[in-house]
Amino acid sequence: MIYVIGTLAGVGIGLFVLSYFMNDRMKELENQVEQINMTMMQSNYQLKKKMKVLEEELLAEDLTQEIMKQSPRKVEPPQSRQSLPLIDTVLSMYQKGYKTHYIAKQTNLSEHDIHSMIQQQKSGGVQT
Repeated sequence: MIYVIGTLAGVGIGLFVLSYFMNDRMKELENQVEQINMTMMQSNYQLKKKMKVLEEELLAEDLTQEIMKQSPRKVEPPQSRQSLPLIDTVLSMYQKGYKTHYIAKQTNLSEHDIHSMIQQQKSGGVQT
């Protein structure tokens, strides 16, 4: 009887020690799931970035088409429409990071006028 208990105790201790050296399948599965999750998050982020770029391009194309459809009487020389507050508004919006097509839409100016104002500011200031 003592031999049986001793043998069972020895086998139990041997298996207990052996369990520390064996690979844990659940741990491997958790690592794989975590890796897949990270890959999916990266893919999702990249897709969102691409969608944002595409939306901006489509918006720019729509605004360009609207500008092309405008009647000739709306396209006046910039000097007749510009005033100092309008120039300040355009420059402050540009410095805040707004896109030129958005500034053009908000101020009812053409995108070319916006680019001209920004270039004048960069090259030494706007002359009044």
